[in-house]
Amino acid sequence: MTKLLGISGSLRHGSYNSALLRAAVAMTPQGVELHPASIRGIPLYDADVEATDGIPDTVAQLKELVAGADGLMLFTPEYNNSIPGVFKNAVDWMSRPASDIKRVFGGKPVAVLGASAGGFGTVLSQNAWLPVLRTLGTEPWFGGRMLVARAHSVFDQAGAIVDDGVRQQLHDFVRGFAEFAERTKTQAGR
Repeated sequence: MTKLLGISGSLRHGSYNSALLRAAVAMTPQGVELHPASIRGIPLYDADVEATDGIPDTVAQLKELVAGADGLMLFTPEYNNSIPGVFKNAVDWMSRPASDIKRVFGGKPVAVLGASAGGFGTVLSQNAWLPVLRTLGTEPWFGGRMLVARAHSVFDQAGAIVDDGVRQQLHDFVRGFAEFAERTKTQAGR
């Protein structure tokens, strides 16, 4: 069984990226589990808090989900042509202490995808994640690209995908990434 973890980088209840994650969970191929996770409840990173109180429980739980997954899918919004601060903050917390980076992220297959109301999808946000993923020592997947533009016309009011082309593209993306994660796991002997 290939275990994937999907994290939506939005806190908004009607988030297109959370809807995209739910759709991906519903279409995982046989032999693949995609567990949805949230960044809700993660405080702003503060080294003083880390020094006095340690890692917050919400962060510790998310870190363990990432560490235990065979692959990580980042469902990223795009704010002001870049990474959403709340999403980057969650990753910054998960990289603490620095001695934990390799255990949590080292060699981890990662796919980045996203949905946006704008006409370019989340291309700039996805590109902005690459230096972060490189620094964390992950294994980014470049076998597919999922940029959902004009998301308001792709999802209905309940958050279901109404565009057959996007639905098929997401299906192919999830399948391709799951295969990559499984190959990477096998090659690493995990």
